[in-house]
Formats: sequence, structure tokens, C-alpha cells
Amino acid sequence: MDTSLTIAEVHLTPILIADPPLLNTQGVHQPYTPRLIVEVVTRGGVTGVGETYGDGDYLALARPLADSLIGHPVTDMNRLFSLAEAAECAAAGEGLSGAAGGDGDIDEGTGAAGLRGVRNAAKLRLSVVSGFEVACLDALGRTLGLPVHALLGGKVRDRVEYSAYLFYRWAAHPGPDAPADDWGAALDPQGIVAQARRFADAYGFRSFKLKGGVFPPDEEIAAVRALAAAFPGQPLRLDPNGAWSVETSLRVARELGDVLEYLEDPAAGTDRMARVAAGAGVPLATNMCVTTFPEIREAFARDAVQVVLSDHHYWGGLRNTRELAAICRTFGVGLSMHSNTHLGISLAAMTHVAATVPNLDYACDSHYPWQTEDVITRRHAFEDGCLTVPDAPGLGVELDRPALAALHRRWLDDDGTMRERDDAAAMRAAEPEWVTPAVPRW
Repeated sequence: MDTSLTIAEVHLTPILIADPPLLNTQGVHQPYTPRLIVEVVTRGGVTGVGETYGDGDYLALARPLADSLIGHPVTDMNRLFSLAEAAECAAAGEGLSGAAGGDGDIDEGTGAAGLRGVRNAAKLRLSVVSGFEVACLDALGRTLGLPVHALLGGKVRDRVEYSAYLFYRWAAHPGPDAPADDWGAALDPQGIVAQARRFADAYGFRSFKLKGGVFPPDEEIAAVRALAAAFPGQPLRLDPNGAWSVETSLRVARELGDVLEYLEDPAAGTDRMARVAAGAGVPLATNMCVTTFPEIREAFARDAVQVVLSDHHYWGGLRNTRELAAICRTFGVGLSMHSNTHLGISLAAMTHVAATVPNLDYACDSHYPWQTEDVITRRHAFEDGCLTVPDAPGLGVELDRPALAALHRRWLDDDGTMRERDDAAAMRAAEPEWVTPAVPRW
């Protein structure tokens, strides 16, 4: 074995990044959101980088996994899953906070994790592994002089299309020290259309997704209708994050069926989604009821979803994302990609794997234009709503170490209130009586 490929060091850097006041059915994004940056250093002196969620549960597993990787080759990525399981057991045995043994459900509390579907220890493990796998692929690609997409079998497209991600939002977070931007509020159809025009003008996006579940359905129907009038014939999507009943979902599907490309997670859970799908007349997409391989069987057998929004953080990395794509292709289920407040490392990883998937049927989601901070030296630039697939070795991005240090300092200086993403708590800063709505909300 080439010892230059052996892992000599692993560095974990939790950070807090500024996040706008974007609204969803559970509340509002916090002023700052935790992420974790993973660096894998080989004996050959090559560093690979990865990125994943930075909440405490993820850190509790990432730390023992990082220790266990020393001495393993970066090529041994299949072993990441067994090493993560062993690290989880070790962490649980030492009583580390957030490390849950087995595959039982983890208490979601009232935060945003519920938007990712039911989370259990197995899903958490996959999200942690994803950051390490991307770092290993980056290090391997840099060592061999190959882009990550070549390590995944080669690209089938030179550009990957992304969709504008529209949100109802406040003009600013409450409080004098909250981060600010110049987007302004968007709380009605006119505000959503103005936001979409800015996205189209600045980035060239040609499809638009609205995060719904914030206002009563009729108000969100009006917003989608306004988008359809402003951008005739362009693909539109609506995602209320499971906030609606079966009956409400069917009504919205009927009223917007002529303009929606797909309706994403209108109702919560595979059973409700199957009942909606049976009468909707418009494709249903999900990143909530199908987020792991065991969830595929029932959802596909019942035709509950017609589009799966993959996310390499959910599925355990880029290679598992390709396996998911193959399953969707086999069963005739459409494929796109979900995003969640990611930075440039994750966007690079998404673009590499998206470039290798033949059946990428829809433009991918991306929060990236909303993020004003990053840990890479050169931000990704969208042209005509697309990113050009990098051909440089590895991911094709470089760490901005001063920026990384500053964002880590923010995490160190935090009193603990921002280290766990909690959209309900953020909402209570403006509306003290806020309680996360029960599902279905409407």
C-alpha cells in the first residue's frame, strides 16, 4: 500500500455562519447556523476537506470517528460506516452528550431537524460519514491529480443546473447584533416575485422553488400564481414541509396542477403522501419520507413519491448518492437534490456527484446564494442558473483559513444558544408565545 495515502491527521472545526431570517413551518432560521468542517491530512502531506452539520449530536460522533481514522488509507471509504458505528458505541459508552446507541429515534425537540424527516442514530451516523467521505475523496483526488467526479466514474455533463430557492422572510432578525443583508422582507406574493426577479437577474436561475408551510395555503397559492404570471412557462415548485393535511394537499395540487413542476412534501409521512399521490395529478417530491435506503421500499411500492431529492449529507456521501440514483432510475422515480444552509465545500461536492448521475431529472436546490459567508477562497459563481463542473484535482476548492478561523472563533465565543439549530427558539425571539405547530397545520 502507498503509505502516502495513509491518514496522518484529522482536524474538526465547528463554525457558526450567518443565516438570514428565512421562514418555514417550524419557525425561522437562526441568525447563525452551526456547520462542521472536516480536514483529512495524509502522510503525503495532502489535505482533503469535507463539510456537514455542526450540531452537538454530530460533533459527539465526529470526534471519536476522527480519532479512529488515523492510520487508515483514504481509499478505504467503505470502512467509514463500520468505523462510525464503532465510534458511536464508544462515545455512548463514555457518556458523551448526543451520542445515541443503536438506531432508535432521537428526540427532535422543537428545532429544524424535523424538517429532515424523523431522525435516528443511523441517519445521524450517515450525515457524519458524509463529511469524512467527501474529505477522503478530495484528498485522494488531489493526490492522484484527478477531480472527484473522475473518482465517481466520470462526468456525464459539464454543467449542473440549480434552482432559485425562494423564502418568505423578514427584513432582518430581531436584535442589534444580528447579521443584516439588503434583501428586505418578502411576506406576500409581490415580495416573493421581487425576490425571484433578483435571483433570476443575479444568477440566471430559470426554475423557482418556494418554501411554503408559513402562511395559510390560499396565500401561498396566490404567491405561486404570481410567480407563474411573472415567469410564464418556467418550472415552479412548492414545499410546505409536510404542513398540510391530505385534503388540503389535494386541493392545492388541483389548484396549482397546471403550473407546478412538482409539489414537495405537502403532507407528512409515507402514508399521507401515498394518499395525496393517488389523487394529486402532479408529481410529489420528498426529502422527508425517503431519506435512507430502508425507507425506499414502502414509498416506491405505494407510489407515494415520484421524485426523490437526494442529499449526500443524508445518504452517507457521494457514492451512496449514486446508488440512490441507480435505484430511482430502475423504478422510474425522478431525481433531484435537496440542500440545507450549506457552504462552498458541500456545494462543490453536490456539483461533482450531480455531474456523474445520468438521471438528474430536475434542477438541484441550493441555499448557497443566501449564504454571505464561506470557508473557501473563491465563491462559486452561477451562470445561467448553472455551475460549471470543476476539473481541478479533488473538489476544486481551497480553504480560506482566516475565514475558517474567524467563524470558528464565533462558535467558541457563542454562549451555546446558536450551537444547536432551533428554528422555533429563533422564532420566539420575535414572538415569545410561538409554539411549533402540530402537523398537519392546515
